[in-house]
Amino acid sequence: MGEDARTVAGPVDVAMIPGGAAAAVEAVLMVADAPVPTAALAAVLGMTVLEVDVLLHGLAAEYTGASGNPGVRPRGFELREAGGGWRLYSAAPFADVVGRFVTEGQTARLTQAALETLAVIAYRQPVSRGQVSAVRGVSVDGVVRTLTTRGLVTEVGTDPVSGAHLYGTTGYFMERMGLTSLDELPALAPHLPEIDSLEELHGPPSVVPRPGVEEGSRGVGGASEHPVAPELEEE
Repeated sequence: MGEDARTVAGPVDVAMIPGGAAAAVEAVLMVADAPVPTAALAAVLGMTVLEVDVLLHGLAAEYTGASGNPGVRPRGFELREAGGGWRLYSAAPFADVVGRFVTEGQTARLTQAALETLAVIAYRQPVSRGQVSAVRGVSVDGVVRTLTTRGLVTEVGTDPVSGAHLYGTTGYFMERMGLTSLDELPALAPHLPEIDSLEELHGPPSVVPRPGVEEGSRGVGGASEHPVAPELEEE
């Protein structure tokens, strides 16, 4: 190796880093392309999970101006827990500014048909394409392929009676929506037909897990404040 080659020889002493543990957390989150679990941050920093959890909540309060320190201004970004970890997001008050930036030809929004199909899958998962079609009244094969390609939905198993593929939302969906649990979805379910009324079309929505898909991954139970189209734009 050359003289500039570096290896990690041991635990990092965050106390010796300018800004300490808080600055170290910020540095990691700035380069993360997905939510970072508290345990992962603790392992990198050589701290306990509890210590890092307290630190993260403190930073989140500081960024929103809720820390009680009058000398700290609210930031244009905020630290939120979503999708199984922590990540920096643009702050909600700046949604109009950010929205103007990202909609000027830099992203491709989902179509209305895709949003409607995604909503049915999110609220009624696990669900087959036939059941989604029964709700929407049109074929959704192409739309489901698009949602799958964008990483918003995935196959989670098969119906043991009909053999139809069943679909659910992904961790990426949870992240884009800023959710930690599907229970946080707005109460729109009453506006959709109950799956029980659709069983006669494709059988009950019981699941035979698809190989490689763990039981706990269905629906990503355990993605911005408002679950609207801009949150699901491609980057």
